[in-house]
Amino acid sequence: MAIICTTTSPAEKEQEPKQSFENDQTPPIVFNPSLLNLQSQIPNQFIWPDEEKPSIDIPVLDVPFIDLSSQDSTLEASRLITEACTKHGFFLVVNHGVSESLISDAHRLMGSFFDMPLAGKQRAQRKLGESSGYAGSFTGRFSTKLPWKETLSFRFSNENNGSRTVQDYFSCTLGQEFEQFGNVYQEYCEAMSSLSLKIMELLGLSLGVNRDYFRGFFEENDSIMRLNHYPPCQTPDLTLGTGPHCDPSSLTILHQDHVNGLQVFVDNQWRSIPPNPKAFVVNIGDTFMALSNGIFKSCLHRAVVNRESARKSMAFFLCPKRDKVVKPPSEILDKTPRRYPDFTWPMFLEFTQKHYRADENTLDSFSNWVITNKNPI
Repeated sequence: MAIICTTTSPAEKEQEPKQSFENDQTPPIVFNPSLLNLQSQIPNQFIWPDEEKPSIDIPVLDVPFIDLSSQDSTLEASRLITEACTKHGFFLVVNHGVSESLISDAHRLMGSFFDMPLAGKQRAQRKLGESSGYAGSFTGRFSTKLPWKETLSFRFSNENNGSRTVQDYFSCTLGQEFEQFGNVYQEYCEAMSSLSLKIMELLGLSLGVNRDYFRGFFEENDSIMRLNHYPPCQTPDLTLGTGPHCDPSSLTILHQDHVNGLQVFVDNQWRSIPPNPKAFVVNIGDTFMALSNGIFKSCLHRAVVNRESARKSMAFFLCPKRDKVVKPPSEILDKTPRRYPDFTWPMFLEFTQKHYRADENTLDSFSNWVITNKNPI
């Protein structure tokens, strides 16, 4: 049974992680790019500390290309994945079998949504503590170091064949006129789910586990799809599109448009991963890092903005079924001491939504929180 985190009692408050949500009583700023861009300076809430401001002219990260079209290259793909995932957890997938027209339609509709007036987008307003809905920056959650972006997130469930969670979301939240959105993103999420299961087979081989082990673990995944829009910014050297963080989910499959912006922190230096329309960017998340007992790394990354062009991307966050217990397989534990406690995805998700702002220490902070509060599975 999944144990979901609950609000702590006053006696437990001192056991909460230090980096918690802010209780500023000032009404949150509204992120409306069309109005904010008319100002000569961006509001202070979007200005990041000097040590976290974006770097200029950074080198490109050398990430391997994993070709999924040839069974003959499975061993080589496994070797390349092992090399990348023990260092930074990022690789590119090509010849992935996802329809180019489907990707194009998904990008087109994403543009249509973010081009809507703010009031239209706010019909899907994300509620505090939830992971689905529209968010203009994170103005309802934080009052400092706000990201220069807006997002639309929605749940995808592969628990039952024929589940129409995405179609239902668009129809119920935005109305029947968004039926095409629901159809396209339902199909896109199903394609991402299938692709993620293929990748899980390679991750299993790379870790010396039966190739079907992780595929079976995620077969009935309960995942999150997110559309990202990073508007142009008049002072891009002062802010970030997305702050430095590690993804708490298991696996992220990202498709970028033509605008550069993704950066990864490797060897104490920020490095970029340029857009490639033929490839998906894949990275390991904290939950899979726990499943691998820390062998594969969930790496710090961020997104930067620019003055001239909007940037858009689509991210599929693979997550396990809600009642799945996250713990490494015996083949791994036979070789390495246990690093993280048992947990379920709802526990970790609620921790990041209500108790902690994701960064490079999220998994360790969550593990300490679970142990300190003695949350049983």
